[in-house]
Amino acid sequence: MGCVGFSDGWDCFATLIDGAWVDRRPRRPEVAGQLRRETQLMPWLAPLLPLQVPIPRVVSETPLIVRHALVPGTSIESAGTGHGLALGGFLRALHDSPAAEAMRHGLPSAAETRRTRAVMIDRFRTEVVPLIPAAHHDSALAVLDAVVEFPADRVVHGDLGPEHVLVDENHIAGVIDFGDVHLGDAANDLAWPLFGAPAAFGDAVATAYGLTDDLRRRASVWHQLGPWHEVTYGLDRGDDDMVHSGLTGLLDRLDLFHG
Repeated sequence: MGCVGFSDGWDCFATLIDGAWVDRRPRRPEVAGQLRRETQLMPWLAPLLPLQVPIPRVVSETPLIVRHALVPGTSIESAGTGHGLALGGFLRALHDSPAAEAMRHGLPSAAETRRTRAVMIDRFRTEVVPLIPAAHHDSALAVLDAVVEFPADRVVHGDLGPEHVLVDENHIAGVIDFGDVHLGDAANDLAWPLFGAPAAFGDAVATAYGLTDDLRRRASVWHQLGPWHEVTYGLDRGDDDMVHSGLTGLLDRLDLFHG
């Protein structure tokens, strides 16, 4: 059986098996729970979605390894109108999937989302805000205050970016990496398409999805929050370059929306 290193994420090590399967194992003990959650949720969720997604299963308990068929394609680079329409339809289907049924298949409750969100925001206040120039503190704190009040009522991918949208022969072939799937704010998944991707792509996503003004407003806030995670991940790893990169992105986005 041929094994090669694969694109590792922040949470998991990944190995490509025989060019057809992806094995993932947790980088940290606390990630094991989210891998097991995917094995419960994704077999139920996948048939509801119009694009291919991973459907992992446990193949080893000690060490924990989950395996899914390789989703074909490469990370999206040139995102056009057709891609946007496909992704908008995918997100609409994902967010319309029944939350109560998702919870019966292992998705944590809205109360759990609010608890983990509060922990995240508290960490941002205590560890990231002090690293931001004082002139930007009010704008930064306004972002954190806004996120606390956002809903937690839809099944969301939770980490949607170009590296997780795969294109094969110029068509979106699938969406990968559901490690952060949770019951949350639909606007979270719309942040990158609307504010981090080409305008034509974002407009097409909005059209296919049926975007509202309130969703766009919340998506802009989630987009501002993205680099904060890079800062804390860099702090955890002792990676000064990552911390600096995250702070630079954080300030750039604050200037974009509040300048």
